[in-house]
Amino acid sequence: MKPTHRTAVPLAAGLFVLAAFAATATPATAQVEARAAAGKAVLTNLDHGRTVSVATGDTVEVKLTAYRDGHVTWKWTVPDTDNPDVLRKTAGSTLPNGDARADLHADGVGTATVSATRSCVPDPGYACPAVVLPWKVTVEVK
Repeated sequence: MKPTHRTAVPLAAGLFVLAAFAATATPATAQVEARAAAGKAVLTNLDHGRTVSVATGDTVEVKLTAYRDGHVTWKWTVPDTDNPDVLRKTAGSTLPNGDARADLHADGVGTATVSATRSCVPDPGYACPAVVLPWKVTVEVK
């Protein structure tokens, strides 16, 4: 059966969204590596699950962006490190819109995990799923 205009448009829109996501994921990886080479690595929502390498003395900047989904907002906690001897947090905050930021300094050789969690805040009269979503990046300091 020949596709009608009604079925072709959603399929095309879905393929466009998939292509847009794939296109944004690759440049984000290249940006982190390029900035790390310059003494600063910038990590975002897209870096979840990655491992990045930095040199002693480098800065790791984390910028997590909140987002709305229907009648809920997904907000972040302040990113933190599990090994302050390797990667020390020098600043961190959340913004009223749910974004979170942190600056970390690579003090020693080793590995540290930078992590934060994302949770749901519903609009009045709406409910959230009982889910807290983790975000983490492994940072190797050489």
